[in-house]
Amino acid sequence: MHRERVSENVYWFQSEVYAQVTAGVVAGPQWAIVIDTLALPDETLAIRDFIEHELGVQVRYVINTHYHADHTWGNCFFPGATILAHSLCRELLAERGAPSLENARRQNPVFRQVKIVLPHLTFDQGELNLRVGKKNLTLLPAPGHSPDGIAVLVEEDRVLFAGDAFMPLPYIVDGDLDEITASVKRIGRMGLENIIQGHGDIILRGEIEAAVKENLNYLAAIRKVAKTASRRRAADDFLDEMNVETCGKSRVHLGGLAADLHRHNLQALYQQEVEHIARSKARKD
Repeated sequence: MHRERVSENVYWFQSEVYAQVTAGVVAGPQWAIVIDTLALPDETLAIRDFIEHELGVQVRYVINTHYHADHTWGNCFFPGATILAHSLCRELLAERGAPSLENARRQNPVFRQVKIVLPHLTFDQGELNLRVGKKNLTLLPAPGHSPDGIAVLVEEDRVLFAGDAFMPLPYIVDGDLDEITASVKRIGRMGLENIIQGHGDIILRGEIEAAVKENLNYLAAIRKVAKTASRRRAADDFLDEMNVETCGKSRVHLGGLAADLHRHNLQALYQQEVEHIARSKARKD
């Protein structure tokens, strides 16, 4: 696991095992906040060990930026902490968490020590504010990767933990193209020093404008590909031709998962276009 100090009392962690998924810590003099957990128990436990033994404080809050397993299954390793999230995160984790965990346990015994812990404190409108030592944190909606997405802004440092609303390759299969486009645009207007992506490396101030533009261009490209495919007879062949590089991204992103995620994006958007055309035709008939 990689670890880096982003600013005073603000830390970033990145998995070396699964999809470069990230987590964060903001520490005060008496307690700390964890932003997301990592995919494997040992990695999340290593974060807790760092907080307790190197920073010398306990974790009071864990913030889940969305309900997906690689960001929430470590909740159980912070007993006594209050879990914060969007209200939809609690609903989706309650609905989908247990079946997903049961399937993961069958494939990998390390997940036997994991249990689903639902968020205790949620919000569904506006923003939520917390103060940790001298740091003011603002939790704000950032949907698109999933409907429950939030981001966490460390106001004094202009550091944004963006969750999966910002990734090296935007992924919308469980989300909405228009919403993630709006979230990326909003992030680009925030005047940030750093973007902590839900997966991938830290984006520095001088890189933010280009990263925002690249993600918006990619989202526009896959929208166009899906619309074009919906009007073609050999749609599958056309979608296969429109690989991740054709749409402006590198296949090496996310530990080599980018090409697969890109194919999933195209298939999901294509299916939405086909369904939209069918509904429009039905209304006309």
